[in-house]
Amino acid sequence: MSLSERRVRAIFRKELREYRHNGSIIATMAVLPLLFIVFPLVAVLRLPASDASALLVGHPLAILLGIPAIVPAALAAYSVVGERQQGTLEPVLTTPIPREEFLLGKALAALVPSLVMSFVVYVFFLACVELFAEPAVAAAAVRGPDVLGQLLFTPLLAGWSIWSGIAISARSSDFRVAQQLGALAGAPALMVSYLIAFNVLHVTLGLVLALMAALLILDGLGWRIVSSMFDRERLITGIR
Repeated sequence: MSLSERRVRAIFRKELREYRHNGSIIATMAVLPLLFIVFPLVAVLRLPASDASALLVGHPLAILLGIPAIVPAALAAYSVVGERQQGTLEPVLTTPIPREEFLLGKALAALVPSLVMSFVVYVFFLACVELFAEPAVAAAAVRGPDVLGQLLFTPLLAGWSIWSGIAISARSSDFRVAQQLGALAGAPALMVSYLIAFNVLHVTLGLVLALMAALLILDGLGWRIVSSMFDRERLITGIR
């Protein structure tokens, strides 16, 4: 199938306008990251230099992977059911835009702000640690491989969260329910990140490559699977 960049871009811009005028989405995007950054930041800043070696056992930055695992679902949950409740979905669905382009535009609109927010939070965390933590603690907490892991896994996890959220949104009748179910869909990825952070799950090159391959496959299949289950007629007529 040949994709129209113009149509995808139009859906993308439309979604961003919707987000800017939706107070609940803005509040969710502002509050949820705090739940993932406050605890590790306070713990690292309060850690004395004598205990810095404790950070070398685990991967504390992995906790922050909870942001792309959970937060993008808040945007994706609005993508279909939220717009349907606002009464703005049906006019778009009656146009001849293919469902693949429609869903891709919505996914990109959820992905871009999610990545921006995630990386802003990461930079803020790293800056606070470098400026205010003990030098030995900062050296132990901020390691090159961990930072590289954030850069690689953030878009992969966000993609999985978004496609899960859109799939749930397309089958839900209430925006808040879709948000809650989307958060649950990201719970397995959140659990893995915490197991890695506390060294319950030992990180090896093989594990990293396996997780990356799995997420790449899931992200690639997500678009096709969600497109195939997207029922335009049901959404227009309201039939469940």
